[in-house]
Amino acid sequence: MKRAAVLVSVISAVLMMATLVFPAGATAQDGTTITILHNNDGESNLLPSDDDPGIARFVARLKQLQADAPGDGVVTLTSGDNFLASKEFSAAVANGVPYYDSVALSGLYDAMALGNHDFDFGPDTAAEFVSGFEPAIPFLSSNADFSGEPALQALVDEGRIAASAVIETDGGSVGVIGAITPRLPNISSPRNVVISSDVAAAVNAEVEALEAAGVNKIILISHLQGLTQDRELVPQLNGVDVVIAGGGDELLKNEGDTCLPDEEAAADYPLFIGETPVVTGPGGYRCIGQLDVTFDADGVVTGINGSAHGIGDIDPDADVQAAVVEPLTADLADLAGTIVGSSDVALDGQRSSVRTMSANEGSLLADALLSAGQQLAPVFGAPVPNVAIQNGGGIRNDAVIPAGDISLADTFDIAPFPNFVVTMEVPRERFKELLENAVSGLPDAEGRFAQIAGFTMNVNVANPGRDIDHEGDCGLIGDPGSRVTDVTLSDGTVIVQDGAVVAGDPVVLATADFLARGGDCYPLGDIEFARVGTSYQRALADHISNELGGTVSAADYPEADTRITIVDEAVGGTGGGTEELPTTGATTAPLVIAGSAILAAGALFAREARRFRD
Repeated sequence: MKRAAVLVSVISAVLMMATLVFPAGATAQDGTTITILHNNDGESNLLPSDDDPGIARFVARLKQLQADAPGDGVVTLTSGDNFLASKEFSAAVANGVPYYDSVALSGLYDAMALGNHDFDFGPDTAAEFVSGFEPAIPFLSSNADFSGEPALQALVDEGRIAASAVIETDGGSVGVIGAITPRLPNISSPRNVVISSDVAAAVNAEVEALEAAGVNKIILISHLQGLTQDRELVPQLNGVDVVIAGGGDELLKNEGDTCLPDEEAAADYPLFIGETPVVTGPGGYRCIGQLDVTFDADGVVTGINGSAHGIGDIDPDADVQAAVVEPLTADLADLAGTIVGSSDVALDGQRSSVRTMSANEGSLLADALLSAGQQLAPVFGAPVPNVAIQNGGGIRNDAVIPAGDISLADTFDIAPFPNFVVTMEVPRERFKELLENAVSGLPDAEGRFAQIAGFTMNVNVANPGRDIDHEGDCGLIGDPGSRVTDVTLSDGTVIVQDGAVVAGDPVVLATADFLARGGDCYPLGDIEFARVGTSYQRALADHISNELGGTVSAADYPEADTRITIVDEAVGGTGGGTEELPTTGATTAPLVIAGSAILAAGALFAREARRFRD
């Protein structure tokens, strides 16, 4: 099997040493072909299902492609989101370092990009994920400064995290540069990791350093959240030969390719942006891209051939099956077998629903935040909330849960992040601003869309949306937004009427600490908040088991949820109807612990909770 020997390097450090020695025969010759094998957005999708092959089959297929690679050298790369908050990763945290994801992926790659989800549990968990790889490989991001996070900076000092790396292959030296989305502070939890929004400058600086070190075949592994961002970036780059993109799950394939054969491709594989080939693929270990690139002696691309492979019917890798799949399956069986309640109605948690409209699963989770805040705030000396907001991006199951039993595993699927319930007083004007932010992306499905409790809201999407710099610091750069026309609390108090804020006391908000810190551009980062000692997953499980008495009713959570009424009508127009808006299903019953099984599941978050304390 052709495998690349990795020479990990922070290029600036290499240049300071003033020497860079290549193995004999590493200089590219005319007609040298490098086979690039790649995937992206694995996101802890480790177990097989009807739709997914699982990590053990993926590993077996990747090793097969590495062995059969036709090029003079082979490089294997992935472009970020290497794990994801989920019941699988919660089980991995409980199992300890090295995490199941680190074990499964060790020995496969020559370099990996860092993605936004790799920071969802904070920098310390990201560091533990990286340190769990044996043998060590470089994790790359050229536009990130890790010096404010000791655990990550220690990995930088060891060469495990770098801006770029040089991979030695039988076909010569290959430079690989990483880049991560500038939106990282808004959509994840990097804490003191500083991200430069000038991705092009960071990448071009690494290209110059690599070329000065004698490397003339250069690959960018980017995690910019989708090909739209790569289309903007690539024309600004100099000297990058190939781009492997991540974060968007776009399907690129050609006639006859086996990657998701029943699905329509977004574009051919590779996609060309100008003269630069760009490749990406669906996440979840469902496909592997193969790009055979021929270079001349000067590192100029003279030929490209590529295809997108499905995993196919292949026996699972025995080592990964034994070390990851079997113990993880056993861990998750305990969660799936623990029933916290039942629902009389199907619960809609589809991404397309919870990010665009009031959905009953979103309302259920928002009610859980409100209930937890109301019960626990007095214990923690925190303000008692009268409203709650859950961002659609924090609801992750992307499915309709049929009527019937709800398991503890279901609650982890819905609410997997290490988000903790907080309460805070929010002035009415600011509350209007955050609601405008929440609906500013409509009609597009955006993670910042709000699922609500304790109030109803009317939205007119014909009005201008709030114009915020979502690529940088979330500052207002245009229209402040006028889509939120009416907001009324469940007790009848009017907060916004005909688009104007009604003077009065602040609202007291229960939400997730991710939003309280300014995540998804919610304008809350400068307001003091108090944690109330529970995660949003635990709040959900307790709300179903305790406050709802184990039954999610169709009366409280109808399939046609109308807490938010959305119309699209110009002033004086006749289009768009309105519906009667129900009150929320939140109650103020005394808090009762649901049992040892939920307590045990909540303990999975205890370690993470310590990391997020003030």
